[in-house]
Amino acid sequence: MTAMAPARTEPDLSFLLDHAGHALRTRMAAALAEIGLTPRMHCVLVHALEEERTQIQLAEIGDMDKTTMVVTVDALEEAGLAERRPSSTDRRARIISVTEKGAEAARRSQQIVDGVHRAALDALDADEAEVLVRAMNRLVQGHLAAPVEAPQAARRARQRTR
Repeated sequence: MTAMAPARTEPDLSFLLDHAGHALRTRMAAALAEIGLTPRMHCVLVHALEEERTQIQLAEIGDMDKTTMVVTVDALEEAGLAERRPSSTDRRARIISVTEKGAEAARRSQQIVDGVHRAALDALDADEAEVLVRAMNRLVQGHLAAPVEAPQAARRARQRTR
């Protein structure tokens, strides 16, 4: 005898958010690749331009581990988009300074990111898009603002690399 799966009583919000997020991330990565950037490179450039930030601070903002951050900054330096410099407030810390070429790349990449987001929202009616954004903001600022401690950490969905 085969057991029956329990009936759902609520929509599978985890699947919906994961699937939409994955599709959006892949579209973003493909669009940014056209100008030679990754989403992580875009993140570092944009946030380093906002104010003087250390490599550690930028890694936290971008949810990157140390190794990933080092590889990302190495790629930015190699492309002439950013450089590591001593902090003006802490001699032990290194900040990521965006070059003029990097500032131009950040401007272009932000236009691309905005376009990907706009295309996703344009797939909805204007009222639906407004409700979605308002509801998502309410969740990420409220009930889903931070992950909870779990006995075994939940793994994030893998991103396929090419």
